[in-house]
Amino acid sequence: MLSQTIRDPHNRDILRQISDEEQKHYQTLKGLTGQDVRPNRFRVVFFYVIIRLFGLTFGVKLLEKGEENAVDVYSHLKVDHPQVAELVQDEESHEERLIEMIDEEKLNYIGSIVLGLNDALVELTGALAGFTFAFQNARLIAVTGLITGISASLSMASSEYLSTIQETGDRDRSLKSALYTGLAYVLTVVVLILPFLLLANPFISLSISLVAAVLIIFIFNYYISVAKDTPFRRRFLEMTLISLGVSGISFLIGMLVKTVFGIEV
Repeated sequence: MLSQTIRDPHNRDILRQISDEEQKHYQTLKGLTGQDVRPNRFRVVFFYVIIRLFGLTFGVKLLEKGEENAVDVYSHLKVDHPQVAELVQDEESHEERLIEMIDEEKLNYIGSIVLGLNDALVELTGALAGFTFAFQNARLIAVTGLITGISASLSMASSEYLSTIQETGDRDRSLKSALYTGLAYVLTVVVLILPFLLLANPFISLSISLVAAVLIIFIFNYYISVAKDTPFRRRFLEMTLISLGVSGISFLIGMLVKTVFGIEV
């Protein structure tokens, strides 16, 4: 079902190969146990939705991570059933190599997305914290933050374009890199500013924005850790500490500016 929705013929073939491997595993276990197990419809729908939303690589790797317990079970079974040893070998190597062959555009531009997210999170959480104490007016903070964020996203996208075309000389790739960077930045800006548009209390809005920033960092780093097989905890803590640290410093700067210049809004 899923392979029929994949447009890229290379990725479609890889998915079919993985499916064939899983079917072979099922037939082996069915022969050993004599039991015919029906698919779990909830898991089928769940992973179908995950793959459609977050991409083929993430969905397939997340599915394979869920089968780590199966490898432990197979390792115990192969002592009494030598044919299970092939299943262990397939789970540990063959399918992993097939997954690495998947070519997905969004992963090829992950560096551009990281650049947009990181810069937006650090710059805008800091700016919003400073604006909050200096202005103490939610609507004014939202408008100021929106202008700052959109201007910064255009600047960041332009810089990414110039940097990529300097490195590769590929105009199409440079445009896509700039687009991914700009979109990641703008979407982050919208999420962080939204509380200031919906609530009147700027301090509550700032708190919600900071929580949203941490959630964005968590979700994105979890996505990267699964899709690219990178450590999750260290990257998550690093990005969170940087964003919150900059916000704290900016809040103090806003307090200082308000006191020194006597800003009243």
